[in-house]
Amino acid sequence: FVVSPEGMLGELPLFETGSISIDLDGPSCEATLLSEHEERFKALVLGTKDYVEKSGHTQVIIGISGGIDSAIVATIAVSALGRDAVTGILMPSRYSSLGSVEDAEQLAKRLGIKTTTLPIEHMHAAFERTLDDSCLEATGLASENAQARIRGLLLMALANEQGSLVLATGNKSELAVGYSTLYGDMNGAVSVIGDVYKTDVWSLARWVNDNFEACGFENPPIPESSISKPPSAELRPGQLDQDSLPEYEVIDMVLRLHVEF
Repeated sequence: FVVSPEGMLGELPLFETGSISIDLDGPSCEATLLSEHEERFKALVLGTKDYVEKSGHTQVIIGISGGIDSAIVATIAVSALGRDAVTGILMPSRYSSLGSVEDAEQLAKRLGIKTTTLPIEHMHAAFERTLDDSCLEATGLASENAQARIRGLLLMALANEQGSLVLATGNKSELAVGYSTLYGDMNGAVSVIGDVYKTDVWSLARWVNDNFEACGFENPPIPESSISKPPSAELRPGQLDQDSLPEYEVIDMVLRLHVEF
């Protein structure tokens, strides 16, 4: 932007390539102010686009679960790279609900992206049999993390085979409190929403759906149930995030005070 003692004379668009001609003797103008959500969305789109293109890649893959985090990451990726550059990988387990699978399929349909479905049940069962053969057992957290790591293994194998990048889907709140799996859902070339709090993920998703045309979509891209349903990793029967964590509104309030102030 250019300013004089009389005020702003002109500015370039935020998060976009552009050019302007400035009359140094011209009248002043008002600065362009974006809403918090629009600014965040544009920043994430530009960051994703730059990372992928400047690293010499043309394709990305995302594990889509039907949850809000993978939904917003896939939406950002399509806005940044185009639908033909994005592939969604569905990896249902014995604990995946029908609703979550349907939400993931509906997301892919709305975004117009390709999908591949790789059920992990046989790999999970083989993992358990291998431990049983040695009189060992994986229960509780060990069993849950094994499922996330199986999914991470599949995503990285596809990325290696296809020369694409995996986009990680973890949000700032989960990463900050350790509610994620090393070598599992933390896998990825870049963590698209790794600096976005969970409550802001929900707000951003609603903003995108309310402003879908401005974001370049023909219809609201994110299924309403992905936004409204209680968050769950679905790694055991009936699991909810709040079984292990406080409400995300509480977590985010504490994190903001701890991290930002």
